[in-house]
Amino acid sequence: MKRTYLLFTAIFFICSTSIAQKKSVKTLSKTSSAAELSRPKLVVGLVVDQMRWDYLYRYYNRYSNGGFRRLVNQGFSAENTFIPYTPTYTACGHSSIYTGSVPAINGIIGNDWYDPQLKRNVYCAEDTTVKTVGSDTRAGLMSPKNMLVTTITDELRLATNFKSKVIGISLKDRGAILPAGHSANAAYWFDGGTGNWITSTHYMTELPAWVDQYNKLKMPNKYFEQNWNTLYPIETYTQSTADNKPYEGKARGEQTPTFPHPTKLYTDKNFDMIKSLPYGNTMTLDLAKIAIQAEGLGQGSSTDFLAVSCSSTDYVGHQYGANSVEAEDTYLRLDKDLEDFFNYLDAKLGKGNYLFFLSADHGVAHVPGFMKENKLPGGLFSDSQVIKSLNTTIAEQYKIKKAIVTSSNSQLYFDHDAIKEAKADFEAIKTLTMETLEKQDAIADAVDLTRLSSTTLPEAIKKAVTYGYNAKRSGDIYYVLKSGYFGGGSTGTTHGAWYPYDSHIPCVFMGWNVKAGKTNKTHYMTDIAATLAAMLHIQMPSGCVGEPITELTHQ
Repeated sequence: MKRTYLLFTAIFFICSTSIAQKKSVKTLSKTSSAAELSRPKLVVGLVVDQMRWDYLYRYYNRYSNGGFRRLVNQGFSAENTFIPYTPTYTACGHSSIYTGSVPAINGIIGNDWYDPQLKRNVYCAEDTTVKTVGSDTRAGLMSPKNMLVTTITDELRLATNFKSKVIGISLKDRGAILPAGHSANAAYWFDGGTGNWITSTHYMTELPAWVDQYNKLKMPNKYFEQNWNTLYPIETYTQSTADNKPYEGKARGEQTPTFPHPTKLYTDKNFDMIKSLPYGNTMTLDLAKIAIQAEGLGQGSSTDFLAVSCSSTDYVGHQYGANSVEAEDTYLRLDKDLEDFFNYLDAKLGKGNYLFFLSADHGVAHVPGFMKENKLPGGLFSDSQVIKSLNTTIAEQYKIKKAIVTSSNSQLYFDHDAIKEAKADFEAIKTLTMETLEKQDAIADAVDLTRLSSTTLPEAIKKAVTYGYNAKRSGDIYYVLKSGYFGGGSTGTTHGAWYPYDSHIPCVFMGWNVKAGKTNKTHYMTDIAATLAAMLHIQMPSGCVGEPITELTHQ
């Protein structure tokens, strides 16, 4: 009797527990469906190649209400956002925005670099194990394999069990590939040899029909037929220097670097020239709109991500300089393209349903000729003669034929094997090298990259150099150029330094869950991925060192 009673009690307890659990599951199910995790339909990241932060305001009075002005007035701007490392180059910038990391960790220490193990130069996105898709050139032998960590786009794919679509688009291969990440559905870049948008077998074995159809239009030719004249009367470009300056670069076939630029010369002959015209940005954003439509981005059950990079700003800036009429006209035209792009996103997805952010991979220095003309510090430096002289001196003293193998990204690489074989004093050789470099008028300092912690560099520069140093890929000696100095020719300009003109970048968010506002607190490029991770409630990328912009996320 007692045993029967105990058995009945146990059955009753099990049944009661089961019923309670079912009720709990039903309750939880109702609660879950009532409070689903909120995410935008689509995230659009736009990197404007070579956009200094001050360009947001330099041409503000000439921008339309729907382009950059809308972004600044309706979005949230982290006004003091800086790149925390050197060198400030395209590949490094795109990688760091999307990984929330720095070259020391993500491995992308330049657009290219010398590999001490392979004993040759390596391009940031090179991959000979893949094939070109979309043309018969080698322009598609690319993938993200040299990037050592995940991106925010990879983490979105992981967070949604790969339901989210991720696509990267840029004229530059590195501008499409590195932001899209390792697990992207696609990355498309422009092949200047054929005039086609292409990809690689890392992503697919054949182009989608919509890309094929776009390629058949040969849009570069249509833009070339327009020539390049100023959008407005040239006398209204009061934020620029005179149009004809000897320190501006001439395009192929031109007698002077002045408007109108005769782009009809390039039709069917030089598709690559579209990159050096503002129309390259127009074409990029047009392709982005087509991708949204053709791939149904933002139309599925999971958040999608479109990573776009506008590269023409970089090509124009390099050739003509930051104070040129060409640079001003390029930004005024990009402003119109942005307005059109925002209107498309509004119509397709609805205001507030997409999250948009804009940043830049780096800024740019003024042309040395322009600086000299205006009594400002700056100039040119070439390390080739210094290295040649150093190698001669080292050969005489230590019997090493070519101790310094090469220079790359302001770093000198030594032949460690030859130095060991000669049983030479490596420390003495490095000291000699640094002392010689420091005697150069254009150089502010030179440091041993393996002894950064003990250098007397100012903390800001020491941190930037440290964050740019990767033990397996970087060189032995780093030299810091004075403000306004860089390596190059007598025309045009470049970037790469830690100085604010190269490292102070725009960082503006707009759209989903973003209230208008600004902060002047110091933030870094690496904070962009961390902020996206916080907003989307997903894991930070694997090498992320950034922090969320709490002034935005806590609004």
